[in-house]
Amino acid sequence: MGLNDLLSPKGVIYNLKVRCKREALQALAERAGDFIGEQPSDILATLLEREQLGSTGVGEGAAIPHGKIAGLGQITGFLAQLETPVNFDALDDQPVDLIFLLLAPENATAAHLKALARVARLLKDSDSCAALRGADSAEALFAIAAADRKHHAA
Repeated sequence: MGLNDLLSPKGVIYNLKVRCKREALQALAERAGDFIGEQPSDILATLLEREQLGSTGVGEGAAIPHGKIAGLGQITGFLAQLETPVNFDALDDQPVDLIFLLLAPENATAAHLKALARVARLLKDSDSCAALRGADSAEALFAIAAADRKHHAA
């Protein structure tokens, strides 16, 4: 499973302007809601519920908020590069500027875990993160994420 299986160009936000974690999650929930046809408020509630279990800030400026959505047909990802890093209560206490939202159908447990692992490998790779941070458009962000082939065997 590659990121191009999870992400579409419409699911990418370049230079997102937010002031905090909640605003970032709200903006991503709105984009996701438009894309998958679900209420953004329901998606946000799912994300906030997950964050209460522990931050999805994985360190080194990256976060992978995720949740399961009833009725969703397939695992779907959304990538945002933030204009200014925000506090995300990350494991390393560093602010976050790359967020990859992952939404999965309720019954997609194994596939959801596999997708999370795939995204985590991308966001733990310093070269990939440097390229994502250096992107100058949503199209460039998508191309970088979709073309990352280092770990497709996962």
